[in-house]
Amino acid sequence: MAADSPHDSNPQKGAPRRRVLAAAALTPMLAGAAAPARALSARTGEAKSRRLVQPVTTTLSDWEEVAHALGRKGDMKRKLMYHTALPRHDLRVRSHGIHVKPALALGSHVSFVRYADKSTLLMGDVVVTEQEMQAFTDALHKHKIGQTAIHKHLLSQTPDIWWIHVHAHGHHPGALARGLRAAFDRTDTPPPRPSSQRGVDLDTAGIDTALGVKGTVDDGIYKSIFVRGETITDGHLVLPPGLGSTSAFNFQPLGDGRAAISGDCAMIASEVQDVLVALRSAGARLVELHNHGLTDEPRLFFVHFWAVGDGARLARALRPAVAATNVVPAG
Repeated sequence: MAADSPHDSNPQKGAPRRRVLAAAALTPMLAGAAAPARALSARTGEAKSRRLVQPVTTTLSDWEEVAHALGRKGDMKRKLMYHTALPRHDLRVRSHGIHVKPALALGSHVSFVRYADKSTLLMGDVVVTEQEMQAFTDALHKHKIGQTAIHKHLLSQTPDIWWIHVHAHGHHPGALARGLRAAFDRTDTPPPRPSSQRGVDLDTAGIDTALGVKGTVDDGIYKSIFVRGETITDGHLVLPPGLGSTSAFNFQPLGDGRAAISGDCAMIASEVQDVLVALRSAGARLVELHNHGLTDEPRLFFVHFWAVGDGARLARALRPAVAATNVVPAG
């Protein structure tokens, strides 16, 4: 609230009345904006700690209805997230003259998390073509699944591709999955196929040493993943480490140790400028600065970037961007 006016003859007496008037003026606005009001109140530490709900461990058998509804099997991440990958193997995408493999930047994925209050959270990132986007969006709306971001991961890509973050929370995971399936059915997302885990033509030991994390191979792409070091919440829900909050450096081999890198850094506001400067100093092209969520605390920002060059040398150049953020290697 603003300070008392210096023209008040009795500030002590006038302040309560002004507070009442200000509260009355705000009441209609807050009544029509319940979510922001809750978000503001949740920032109070004591109140927030009383309301927070923790995720609980589950097994694959707990998600059979979801798997059946989605029409494909998923896997467990950290015993807390039921994760399903839906890579767009059907698309032939080029960015800056490079054929983009699905695992580099075209991998739709969705995760389900069970909570102590028996509710389920759905979060995911979905790849759609520009022709698919509106019908996909309409299906999400019909089934009460929200969108928290509509953005790009790549520059100068053909055909035109968009990435949509989806979000829903409820007590019927099967219904959430059926709604999600209805939206996917409005796209040409293909059925799953076996992925290749063979080695990659990169100095992976050099990349690991440079970035400070042990990477993994996913369908021909070398991935170095970090998670935020602090606890992240989504409204009253505590998010499992890495859910919607990872920093990822994906390396696609181009031969002779060279790689195309599609990356994403998770940052709080005070880290953003240092990361942007570090990425540009490394020769990376900035793609998009945006949010993944709407009610996350602390508020997270994400920057997608693109770089091409010797893989290990680029990893060393990108290390300052990692060091500028509060992240730790993904377990």
